[in-house]
Order: sequence, then structure tokens, then C-alpha cells
Amino acid sequence: MDSISPLSDDLLARFAAITGPANALTSPDLLARYLVEPRDLYAGRTRLVLRPASVEEVSAILTLANETRTPVVPQGGNTGLVGGQSPRSEGEIVLSLERMNRIREIDPVGRVLVVEAGVVLAQAQSAAEEAGLLFPLSLGSQGSCQIGGNLSSNAGGTGVLAYGNARDLCLGLEAVLPSGEILNGLRKLKKDNRGYDWKDLLIGAEGTLGIITAAVLRLFPRPAGREVAYVGVKTPQDALTLLGIAERRVGGQLTGFELIGRQGMAFTLAHTKGARDPLEAAHPWYVLVEISSSRSGEDARQAMEEVLEAAFEASAVEDAAIAPSLVEAERFWTMREELSWAQKPEGGSIKHDVSVPVARVPDFLAEADAAVLAAMPGARIVAFGHLGDGNIHYNISQPLGADKAAFLARWHEIADIVHGIVAGYDGSFSAEHGIGQLKRDDLAGAKAGPEIELMRRLKGVFDPYRILNPGKVV
Repeated sequence: MDSISPLSDDLLARFAAITGPANALTSPDLLARYLVEPRDLYAGRTRLVLRPASVEEVSAILTLANETRTPVVPQGGNTGLVGGQSPRSEGEIVLSLERMNRIREIDPVGRVLVVEAGVVLAQAQSAAEEAGLLFPLSLGSQGSCQIGGNLSSNAGGTGVLAYGNARDLCLGLEAVLPSGEILNGLRKLKKDNRGYDWKDLLIGAEGTLGIITAAVLRLFPRPAGREVAYVGVKTPQDALTLLGIAERRVGGQLTGFELIGRQGMAFTLAHTKGARDPLEAAHPWYVLVEISSSRSGEDARQAMEEVLEAAFEASAVEDAAIAPSLVEAERFWTMREELSWAQKPEGGSIKHDVSVPVARVPDFLAEADAAVLAAMPGARIVAFGHLGDGNIHYNISQPLGADKAAFLARWHEIADIVHGIVAGYDGSFSAEHGIGQLKRDDLAGAKAGPEIELMRRLKGVFDPYRILNPGKVV
């Protein structure tokens, strides 16, 4: 870890004066929720959490931080999975955007939503829905993750197949640079070729180049109809065949296509309240399919039935169940969204967020399974994810009866095996979760040469004193 000097009481007081004492938290009881992240991999440390209420306060905080060389760790909903939001020492300040939670504007004609960084994703979804529109970013943590964090990590989720990543859903940004300068780029333009687009540098940078304080988000027409089905298949290759049939027949109407292995389904059934197997018999693999229609519910239903009929004729599926109601459709999705949390009661879990070319997903799964089980007999592999965009969450639960600490101690050994196989398919070891602390060293090795050097130069241009989120990404 880089050497970081402790914060003096005088400096703490100067920072606290910017937000006011009520929003400069120093009590250990109040600090605790900012220091524990979802996977319990990193124990954060800080003496101060600042909660600014405006872009001007963020600017004042960074101006002082730059002047005094004080490291600042921006934090949204604290839902990140790679330690990017966790402060590493008491010499670092956490800057929480949670009070910057206003919806500034909704434009139904231009189909845009202007929100502050602390707006919770579910709140943005609800605002769009009230206007008869759709904000399609959808994540398991949408009840607590915040828009600033979604953009800073270029979040993916289940809607990428039809709508793209967070970067694709953002037209403009307001942000504060490490110097304290405010960049006001809250433009609603879909076409703007006036030079370099700095917003795309900040999106996905995990708060290392600047702090996002507000964004212009793209909205879409709400589907008039939506059908959801669980499909049982023998192999991932059969799932790919089903994907091809669906894409050829319904194109952009295919709004969800999630692959789930049997082990993951078993954990979900065991540990998710109200979950029940959607199919009569157990299957090696399941696919959650969603088809939406701009015309009607009947149109969506017909499209789903046609896709499944063609898949049965091609012998690509073994069984299928279409949700009989909207309530059941939501239950189908809940089972998918709870899959990550359903692994916790089973003990330690070594997790990977990888992507490979879509056509190579079956090959990757077969090779990774063989290598992991050879290295760790009895490991329970929980593979699931967004097959339509090649993003697989390749998680490994500890063998039954294994010691959790000893199992987790092999994290990097197993990760090296999995990431080495991913590299062989010219894939990525970070598909949607980011780099943070967990994968910083992996990034340096994977992008050796001009790519990593260019990233370091950019960091130096934006943040010459390296005060923003030190020890993360680069």
C-alpha cells in the first residue's frame, strides 16, 4: 500500500466546515456502514466520511484535498464487488454522494432523465415509469446502488443485450475534477462531435479521474407486453442454439437471456424465500428468456411461443414454462437476481466476473470446469450470467465440509487458473464489476505495454497528485 499520512484534527475540522458537522461523520458507529462491503473481502478504514449536498460542496472538498494532498475515496451505495469503494487507511476520506439524490428533470419528449449521482437506481427506474417510459439498467442491487456508482463502474446487468451498458445509457455528465474544477456537460444531445468526449473517460474509471455528481440518462418507450419463460436445456451449446433462434425470430424484442447452471438453481431453491423450480424435472442448465413487445401483450406471447416451438423442433430445449402472470414473471426474475446471495449460506465462494466471445462460452465453461475440479476436487461450480453478451459469473463454492478460511486462501490460485483460460479466448477477467483493489495487479499484467502506460498517463493528467481513490485500477 502507498504510504498515506494520517489526518490531523485541524485538517478534519477544515473538511467538516465545508459540509457542516452533521454531515462530517467521525463516530465509529456512524462510520461502520461505509467500511463494510458486500463480499467482506476488505475492511475499510477512515476517520471521516463527508456527505456533501451540492456540486459546489464537492468542488470545495476536492480543492482542499488537492491543496493538502489528502486522498479522497468517492462512494455511492457501497455495493461494489471489487473493493473500489473501500478506503484503505485512516489517512483517506470517504466522500459519500448519498445526499445528492435529487431528480432534477424528466423530459418525456426527448426521453431523458437528469439525476444527481446519489439517486438510487430503483428511484430512477420509478421516475421513468411514472412518465410512461423505461430506464432499462437492471441489477440485483438496484434497491441500494446509486447512479454515480453505476456509471463509475460502467454497470452492466440483465438489460445489456437489448439496451447496452451504463455507458450506452448516458448522454451527459456533471463532474468534479481532482483540482476542484467543475465540468458541466449535462447535455441531452444524441449527436455531438465537438472533439474528445471526456464523459466516456469518467464512465468506468471507478472514481479515479473525477467524481460524477449528475448525469443525463437515456429513456426508452415502455414495452406494451412482456413475457418471461424458464427453459431447460442439456448443455450451454443448446442454450446458444436457443439464443440464435430467438435473435433471428424476434431481434430487438429479446430483452433478456440468462444462463443458469443446475448448482446455482439448487442454491436458489434452497435459500430464496418463495422460490420453486419452474420446471417439473431438474435440468443441467436453465435459460431465463424475456421477450418484450411495443405492440401488445398478445404479440409478446405469440413471439415467445414461436421461439419455443422452433427451439423444440430443433431439439435445443427439453422443457419450458412461460410465466402465467406478471406476478410470476417477477418471481422468475427474482430467482435469477437472488442467485448471488443464495451462495452465501453455502460457505466460502471464489467469484469471477468474466467475458468471452459469445460463441466460445460453452468451450470456456467446459475447460474451466475441468481445470478447477482438477485443482480442487469437490468444488461446487456456480456458473450463471448474461449469455447474450458473453458475460459469465463463474463462481466456485467450497466443497462440502471444507474449511472456509483454507478455501478462500486459494482465491488467487484459482483465479489465475480461470483468468488464464479466459485469456486463451481473448476474453476479459472483468466484464462488469470493475477493477477496484481486487483486480488491480491482474490489470497491470493483462494490459502490459502501451495500454497500461496510457492509462497511467491519463491518471497523471487528471490527477497529478493521485488524491482520487488511490490504490484502485492503476
